[in-house]
Amino acid sequence: MQNARTLSSPLKSDSGIRATEAARPFVHVLADSSDKLSGVCSILDQQFTVAGERLDADGKLSQVPFAIVIRAELRDVDNIAAIKKKAARLAKATKRIFLIEHSSHVSISQAYALGATLVLPGAIDKTKLLAALADPAELAPGSSNDAAQPDNAVEAAATAIASMFTAVTLGGPLDVDGTKEAGRKIAERITEHGLSEWLTTVRRHHEGTYQHCLLVTGVAIDFGLSLGVGRTDLERLYSAAMFHDIGKAQIPLAILDKPGRLDADERAMIETHPAAGYDFLKDHEKISPEVLDAVRHHHECLDGSGYPDALCGENINDIVRILTISDIFAALIEHRTYKPTMPRTEAYNILCGMTGKLEKALVTSFKEVALTR
Repeated sequence: MQNARTLSSPLKSDSGIRATEAARPFVHVLADSSDKLSGVCSILDQQFTVAGERLDADGKLSQVPFAIVIRAELRDVDNIAAIKKKAARLAKATKRIFLIEHSSHVSISQAYALGATLVLPGAIDKTKLLAALADPAELAPGSSNDAAQPDNAVEAAATAIASMFTAVTLGGPLDVDGTKEAGRKIAERITEHGLSEWLTTVRRHHEGTYQHCLLVTGVAIDFGLSLGVGRTDLERLYSAAMFHDIGKAQIPLAILDKPGRLDADERAMIETHPAAGYDFLKDHEKISPEVLDAVRHHHECLDGSGYPDALCGENINDIVRILTISDIFAALIEHRTYKPTMPRTEAYNILCGMTGKLEKALVTSFKEVALTR
C-alpha cells in the first residue's frame, strides 16, 4: 500500500503540519497503474489527506475514507473483479467517484453497477474532480451516519438505471422487478424526507442522463403523492419514470451531454428515444401497457406538437400527462457543469407558459411540488 504523502513529499515531523493534515478529509485513491495513481494523488494531496493503492494490491486502511476515487479501465475484467473485491470498503465511503477514460454507455453503466455515486468520463478535469469532492455538508465533522444512510435509495436507483442501459447496449436481461423495487425505495425516501432533499442529493452525486432519470422519478412520485393517487397508479408512475428514457441508451453520449444547442440531425436522433425505448420494452411481460404508453408518449403535447406520434387531447392519458410535466421540470432544474442550475420558481414559470401543450389544471396542482415540497 502506498500512501500519497510518500508519493508526493517526505513525511514531516512538525506537529502543526500533522494536526492540519489530520483535520483534512481523508480520500482513498485506487488505480490500475502507478502512473494513473500518481496523477490522481497529485491533484488531491494539496486539499485532502490521501492514501493511494493499486487495484492489484491488498492494502488495509487505518480509517474509513470520506471518499474513494477510482481511475481504471472498466473494459478490463480483471479490474472489475479487483474493484468487486473491495466492495465492502467502497460501501463505507460517502462518495465513490469513478474516473473513466472512455465515454461510453457501457463504461458508465459498469461504474454505477460497481457502486459509483458519480462518474466523470474523459480526460481528468482537475476542477471538476475537486468540485465533486468539495461538499461542505458532507465534510462537516461529527456528521452522523444517519444523514448519509438515505443515500441507499439513490445508489439502488442509479444501479437499476445502469442495469437498464447495460441491457439495451449489450443485449442482456432486463431486471424489471429490481427497477420497480428501486422506484419503491425512492417513494419511501421522498415520503419520509421530502422532494427537496431528494433533488439536492441526486444533483450532488450524479450528472447527465442518470441524474435526469433520478430527478424525474422523484418529481413524478412527489407529484403523484400530492395528487393523492392510489398505490397501483403510484407504482405505474414511478415505473414509467424509471424506464422513460431507456431509449437514450442507443444515443451517443456526445449528443446526450452536448453543452451547446443540438443541430437538426442531433435533435432528430434525440427524438428517436421514446419509440426506441418502447420497442425495447414492449415484449417484456412485466411491463404494463400503461408504462409502455408513458415511455413512448412522454414527449407528446396536448396540441399535437409533440413526438413521436403527434397525439393530442384525450389521446394522452393521465399518467403520461403527469410524467410529461415532471420530465420537463426535471430537465429545467438539472445541474449541469456547463450552466447554472435553474431556480425552481423560474422552471415552474416556464411550465405555466406552455399554454395549450400541458394540462392547465395539472400545472396549477404542480405548483406546490415545484416550489415548496
